[in-house]
Amino acid sequence: MSKKLIDAIIEMREEDALKITNELLDGGTAPIDVLSACKEAMDIISKSFEAGESFIPELMMAGEMLTAITDILKPRMAEDSAEEKLGKIVVGTVQGDIHDIAKDIVCFMLDLNGFEVIDLGVDVPPAKFVETVKETGATIVGLSGFLTLAYDPMKETVAALKATGLNVKIMVGGGQIDEQIREYTGADAYGKDAMSAVSLAQEWIGKEL
Repeated sequence: MSKKLIDAIIEMREEDALKITNELLDGGTAPIDVLSACKEAMDIISKSFEAGESFIPELMMAGEMLTAITDILKPRMAEDSAEEKLGKIVVGTVQGDIHDIAKDIVCFMLDLNGFEVIDLGVDVPPAKFVETVKETGATIVGLSGFLTLAYDPMKETVAALKATGLNVKIMVGGGQIDEQIREYTGADAYGKDAMSAVSLAQEWIGKEL
């Protein structure tokens, strides 16, 4: 059934995707598994974009579909949401990349797991991350990038944050990001998916408490 959801998203059939989402949830599929299917679909769309086989309108449409799907998932997941905020996390898609799918899933899961998330959106310059960390006192930063062109902006953002001398941990993630890219950017950790990001944040906050 999740294969049907992935196909519906890739083929931009929003009505079918929402119907399948509801059917999956009603049939007992865990919301996190639905999110995983969405991420798998977005990875495929991202690779298609990189190969020049799909374009910005498709990325935007896919993003709108994911927003609609998460709107269905939120009430089902909110029951398990933590009440007390564990800490502040600044998250954003780095400069030059307008992809918000992976970022939105991470923000969603961090919020549900008790973190106060400051979402800067997409195409965020390094200076904005630095300014927001200083303003909010956040101790964790999540840098998202879905395309290969995000590698250098990620590296520049990590360097800008570290140059401030602030006590901040930085994680990176997104469609084409892996441990090798983490090393290239100088970030503290790579989160392969939303739950990895949550685990990293919990570990880092736990060390502070």
